[in-house]
Amino acid sequence: MPPRVDAFRTTDVLKGHQAMPRGTFLHHLPADSWPLLVAAWGSDARVYARDEELPIGPDDQHVYLVLGGCVRQERFPLGTGADAPRITRFRGVGQILGEAKLIYPRESVKAACLTTTWVMPCPVTRMNWLLSRHPEIQLALLRSLEDRNRSDELIYGTATRTPLQRVGGLLLHLADHASTPAPANPGHTTILGPSQKDLADALMMGVSTVENAIRRLRGTHGVITSKYRQFVVTDRFLLRDIAMSA
Repeated sequence: MPPRVDAFRTTDVLKGHQAMPRGTFLHHLPADSWPLLVAAWGSDARVYARDEELPIGPDDQHVYLVLGGCVRQERFPLGTGADAPRITRFRGVGQILGEAKLIYPRESVKAACLTTTWVMPCPVTRMNWLLSRHPEIQLALLRSLEDRNRSDELIYGTATRTPLQRVGGLLLHLADHASTPAPANPGHTTILGPSQKDLADALMMGVSTVENAIRRLRGTHGVITSKYRQFVVTDRFLLRDIAMSA
């Protein structure tokens, strides 16, 4: 039996009734196109446990739609040697993984699930067929990739900003795209999965620098609480003010 997934209601997702994070592929997808996508992708939804890797290597011929959970995606632009640099990004609900295979069939990234994660795999040939015959689906994909590029630039590419702003911005992004509500505390948002080291790798900062920023966000500003691989955003508006301050 697959592990239980709490981040969404599967029935609502499959019927297209669950709201998706802004800027994602499923957010941009017109409502009347969702049945086409479900028909093409089929009911082959797969659940992966925390720390499992998605089978998204060069021999796999699928793209993956994230319907629940959080994924750490890593690229190795100079090869995969022991000390090779890597680029880490977090991907969440509503986003497509492995989209480069739509152009370069053997293109691959490394993708590990940071929480219990539900994905729907779709053969590359079937997805390309859909894109070629339904311009509205193609446009949704292009818009989502442009939104993702802009979001990546803001979150990961602003090295001149302070560590507090950068860590706050990444936590805000995760709260928007890879979180669950905290039922016992209305208005609070729980981020499961990423560790402080994951945040440090993604921002290319030292772990101690990230720890200090989290300590300030937790103590001085009171906008989060945290424990191992879990952050709870208690004041999203103030966190946004901190992350987006000039």
